[in-house]
Amino acid sequence: MIKGIKGVKDILPEDSARWRFIENAARRWGDCYGFREIRIPIFELTTLFARSIGATTDIVEKEMYTFPDRDGTSLTLRPEGTAGTVRAFIEHNRGADPIPQKYFYLGPMFRHERPQAGRLRQFHQFGVEYFGTQDPRADVEVISLLWRFLSDLALPALTLEINSLGSSSDRAAYLPVLVAFLKKKAGQLCENCRRRIDTNPLRVLDCKVPECRMATEDAPQLVAHLSPEAKDHFDRVLTGLTALGIPHHLNPRLVRGLDYYCFTAFEITSSHLGAQNAVGAGGRYDGLVEVLGGSPTPAIGFATGLERISLMLPDQRLPDAGPSVYVAAFGAEGSRAGVILLDELRRAGVPAQSDYRSTTLKAHLRQADRSHCLYAILLGDDEIQRGSAPVRNMLTKEQQDIALPDLPHYFHQLQAPS
Repeated sequence: MIKGIKGVKDILPEDSARWRFIENAARRWGDCYGFREIRIPIFELTTLFARSIGATTDIVEKEMYTFPDRDGTSLTLRPEGTAGTVRAFIEHNRGADPIPQKYFYLGPMFRHERPQAGRLRQFHQFGVEYFGTQDPRADVEVISLLWRFLSDLALPALTLEINSLGSSSDRAAYLPVLVAFLKKKAGQLCENCRRRIDTNPLRVLDCKVPECRMATEDAPQLVAHLSPEAKDHFDRVLTGLTALGIPHHLNPRLVRGLDYYCFTAFEITSSHLGAQNAVGAGGRYDGLVEVLGGSPTPAIGFATGLERISLMLPDQRLPDAGPSVYVAAFGAEGSRAGVILLDELRRAGVPAQSDYRSTTLKAHLRQADRSHCLYAILLGDDEIQRGSAPVRNMLTKEQQDIALPDLPHYFHQLQAPS
């Protein structure tokens, strides 16, 4: 027997309703905010991710699924959705379009990480990207979209954490101060963080190792080194969130390690997820379009993991599927008519099924029960002769005789919302 790959999970039919509910909510909220769906390739040139994510990051160095094409070109399964969306934005000259360029995407991403709850090697994300404006109201809009989406799903114990990374000149002034502090604490830091002091010191603040967090508890804060412009931008974002009634918490440790990130950074966490508690995260990346060969273009976005949302989604949030109908067709005439009735019900928008292996009424009713159908139509040769059939409620066992031509309309009416 060939088994699935470690860290790659099958989503079985009994789980699909939960996923479809989440994806439909993502599309609905994306549409409400004026974001349009973009579908980017699952694999891209490796250089795209090396330039956008950073050649020395763990993702690029250790976690990407990279392989040679037949001509030797290095290709990579996408580890995230922003780089491909930015590449498409540049390649198709979308910046020349006078309408706002606001995209959302849904789909699988790939990283060779240690599999754990809510974190797989093939995982799925809902993300948005908003190009073309530095206005703080765009930041508020993107953050509020993520907050409304997750709140609409009734996910428990959500906290919005936010910080400002300032401008590149703000960080240039801050980094020597931070590095001087970290070098004094080097002996208390993990091996990764000691290496980051020289390569990516901001990331030390984001380390989840308890000893590192304790050692950097009194580290100088980036928000204390913001220019008047950056401080004004951040204040307007916070004011906008307050005006919308979205609670938020300042987290000075919330950072991004690459130069093209600036100003707003945010993350939504949940205490129900343990140490890896992020549900979704995002921020402003005004320099990325230029890094990837486009014209200077401000942008902001987020991504959220569907596996983690699925783990947290309360069962009571899932809608009822509506009454499904089982056609228990048996006998020579009944079996032939059952095929036609199934087609008529389905064309009327009524979910209908049968089991062609069953040849007796008893066997059909057993399968109707196992299939969790609410109704069964009992259709044998006698019912064909008289032109009507009993409709059995599988919960109450009550039956009602309905004329055969009226069955599609009868169930269509039951489907209609009251």
